[in-house]
Amino acid sequence: METQKLLTPVNSYGSQDGEVRMRLSATSPQPEEEDLRRRLKYYFMSPCDKFRAKGRKPFKLVLQLVKILIVTIQLILFGLSNQMVVTFKEENTITFKHLFLKDYAEGSEDTYAVYTQADVYDHIFYAVDKYLAIPNETIGRYAYVHAAGVNKSALMLCQQYYRKGRIDPANDTFNIDPKIVTECLGVDPPEKIISSDPEGNFPVYQEPGNSYRNFTLKFYKLINVTIEFKLKAINIQTIINNEIPDCYTFSITIVFDNKAHSGRVKIHLDNKVDIQECKDPSVFGKGDNRLRMFFDVVVLIICILSFILCTRSVVRGLRLQHEFSQFFQQHYNQGVCLSDRMEFVNGWYILLIVSDTLNVSGTIMKIGIESKNFASYDVCSILLGTSTLLVWVGVMRYLSFFQKYNILIVTMRVAFPNVIRFCCCVAVIYLGYCFCGWIVLGPYHVKFRSLSMVSECLFSLINGDDMFVTFAEMQQNSYLVWLFSQLYLYTFISLFIYMVLSLFIALITGSYETIKHQCEGEMAATQLHTYIAECKDSPKSGKFRREDGSTCSPFCCCEPTTLEENVLVVN
Repeated sequence: METQKLLTPVNSYGSQDGEVRMRLSATSPQPEEEDLRRRLKYYFMSPCDKFRAKGRKPFKLVLQLVKILIVTIQLILFGLSNQMVVTFKEENTITFKHLFLKDYAEGSEDTYAVYTQADVYDHIFYAVDKYLAIPNETIGRYAYVHAAGVNKSALMLCQQYYRKGRIDPANDTFNIDPKIVTECLGVDPPEKIISSDPEGNFPVYQEPGNSYRNFTLKFYKLINVTIEFKLKAINIQTIINNEIPDCYTFSITIVFDNKAHSGRVKIHLDNKVDIQECKDPSVFGKGDNRLRMFFDVVVLIICILSFILCTRSVVRGLRLQHEFSQFFQQHYNQGVCLSDRMEFVNGWYILLIVSDTLNVSGTIMKIGIESKNFASYDVCSILLGTSTLLVWVGVMRYLSFFQKYNILIVTMRVAFPNVIRFCCCVAVIYLGYCFCGWIVLGPYHVKFRSLSMVSECLFSLINGDDMFVTFAEMQQNSYLVWLFSQLYLYTFISLFIYMVLSLFIALITGSYETIKHQCEGEMAATQLHTYIAECKDSPKSGKFRREDGSTCSPFCCCEPTTLEENVLVVN
């Protein structure tokens, strides 16, 4: 019955009246009942039939089309700005790695390490020396951030080690106190003393001391060594997009990781960015973003209007549902089934309401970013990106009024319950393979080192990606584990590709075939559809128009007339 109900085109109550002839009452309908049928029929009409029925312009349709255009433009503009922010951060991170990591090469993050005590000292002193030489060596303009450390120093050189540690492999003995002790040394950058350049572009700095070279590491109980400092920079490339440049503070941490005590000290650099408004910005002929701010305000107003109209339509649909249920209970002494009641809850309007909420939040945050009050580019991009996705998905609502374009939506709605139940069963098997692969193959295969990596690897295998590489990268240190990996991978691929995927596609195909056969035959109508089909008035009959004139606003509720009180109009 649910499938047959879905097959009925949405506009069948307008330009294409149903063929159902069965009446719920043998007596002639009362004017109240005729009015209810007419309002129900009008509620389920397409925007074109509603225009023919009452002559009202489809303001909501026009508003949604305008919103799609301006929201997409807004997203593109913000994407270009966000791309420059991300690019500036990534390029500076690469710069810092080449500046402060000795003999660093691109793509060597996983293998960049040292193996001798002399190399550890050499790399630490190299990073500190490069930090102190920033004003004279770097191409970009960076500034020190003073008083950033615990002891008010600009750079903090710290080592963490166990409070007590004695390891004697020769006698197979050890004595360790697991409490961690942190020892730090502060290093301050050189101070500017004079300027040899009249414009002050190339200042001269006083030579700093070398006290940090007396820093002694306790290798036998060392956990890690960290070098922490901050640098400031200005992203002036935003001028290209007619935006005021942002000021950046980079919090840089270089970690020498020795917690494994395996003789290999891994080195990596982390860079966190804080974006704030620059003080007294001055850009000649550029940086005026008032037009962009005005456009954001327009988007905000459009989304708020769309939110109000869609919310109003949902509320009116619920009111009409309540009135229809009460009428059936009073006149026919029977209730309305759940599926018929859900017909009044328009999921497309709820989708648009969620989209408008996200877009309003993202636009407010975008305005704050452009006015330099916020710097949450990632959160803003998620809000705007999700809202734009939902707006474009909402276009499917208007395509669903055409029966030939409605096939995708109907197929998804029919197959959805079976697909969800099928996925729940498959998820149990999939999670079992994930946990098994992680615990058994994790130590021997790079793609199984974490649960998230295992899930990504198995999902790629389902889609036929990297099959040979997954087999080839399996280490053969343990013959038993290698044999288990072959059994594990072959059973997973066979089960999920040849059975699970085939059954999944069969579910979708079966739903499509069911819909196709139902379209070719006579379709049974539900209780609601049968009741509405009793109304034989066509949209052009003029009976849907108000008899008395009333003052209406396209975005506000109209005052009801005496004859048609409580009429619900949903564009």
